Amino acid sequence: MYEMDFRPRRVCPSNIHVAVSDDGSTIERVEFTGGCNGNTKAVALLVQGKPVDEVVELLAGNDCKGRGTSCADQLTIALRQAQENARAVA
Repeated sequence: MYEMDFRPRRVCPSNIHVAVSDDGSTIERVEFTGGCNGNTKAVALLVQGKPVDEVVELLAGNDCKGRGTSCADQLTIALRQAQENARAVA
């Protein structure tokens, strides 16, 4: 399993901790620090065990209040970085 912390931009959470499978293909765990507690917990539960590519395709570009991004969108950036890093290490 590959784990990393990601500092999101222009959203409420101060950190997104992601864990992906060794090959970077599957989301093992997601934890948000800050943000809307119920929503971030729900997103984390919904994506656990799902393929990174599927979640990125579904959530990338999601906008919150005209910010040009959202917690879900920032999660996709974190997941792509974790995926790339996991594959580089493997």
